[in-house]
Amino acid sequence: MTEETTEQPQRPLLRVVRGEPSAEELAALAVVVAALSQRRSRRRPVPVGAWGSPVHGHRRPLLTGPGGWLSAGRPG
Repeated sequence: MTEETTEQPQRPLLRVVRGEPSAEELAALAVVVAALSQRRSRRRPVPVGAWGSPVHGHRRPLLTGPGGWLSAGRPG
C-alpha cells in the first residue's frame, strides 16, 4: 500500500501589511485570532411569559360537592 499525500500550499494565518511587529506581538495576535475562531454562538433560551401558555385556553373540569362553586372561580 502506498499513501499518497497531496499537500496543498498553506496560506499564512496572518500577513503583516505595515510595520515590524515583534515575535511576542505576532504570537499574541495569533492566539486572539485562534480563540475567536473557536468561539461558538451560544443560544440562550428566550423566556416566555405565562401569557403565552396554551394551558389557559383549556377549560378545567368542574368541581362538584361542597365548596365547588367557591373553587370554580379561582385560578390554579
